[in-house]
Amino acid sequence: MSAAADRERPSVWRERLTSPLTWHYVGFAVLLVVAAGLAVRLGLDWTAIDSHASDVVARKQIQLKALEIQTAPLRGLDKRLAKSRTAMDAFYLKRIPPTYSSISSRIDDLGVASGVRLSRTQYTQGAPGSDLTEIDMDTSISGEYPAIMHFVNSLERDPIFFVIKAMNLTGQQGGEVSLRMQVATWLRPADAQASGLPSTPDENQRSAEPVPAKEGE
Repeated sequence: MSAAADRERPSVWRERLTSPLTWHYVGFAVLLVVAAGLAVRLGLDWTAIDSHASDVVARKQIQLKALEIQTAPLRGLDKRLAKSRTAMDAFYLKRIPPTYSSISSRIDDLGVASGVRLSRTQYTQGAPGSDLTEIDMDTSISGEYPAIMHFVNSLERDPIFFVIKAMNLTGQQGGEVSLRMQVATWLRPADAQASGLPSTPDENQRSAEPVPAKEGE
């Protein structure tokens, strides 16, 4: 029985190996392994793609936030520009004189009201600007110290926009003081051109004593 059984075993294995059902099982197992491998690979690829997509989204969000911060000052810029233009127009209307004669007459009025004497006053004009042209006044003022300070304060508070550029003490005798003053104001370019004032010399060309001024139009 044992010898007969031993002879039958190889034939049984050969039958099983040649059986279509056996090869179906083998094929199914191979396909199952391949499918499992593909599933693992797909999972790894999906994880990598999902991580990359998250990085891309994060970078885009950072870039968007940076653009929002950079463009924040520009929001409402048109309204701010219109408001600034309105404020500038109001400033020009209120503080910028219309003619040269209104400047010279106002300076004279302030001098009389303060009790000082202005002499050797010279008016000149700077280079024309896009909106305004600077008008410079160089004058010598004499009078008592309180009167001169009253004149200076009146200039600074005057509705016409005056800017004191320089003041130099040139003499003092008793209670009277002599002061040389340089003052600037502005005219619109067309008004400055119509005034016929000479050009303002640079600092190296200024003489020690100003020449007589043009006293009116």
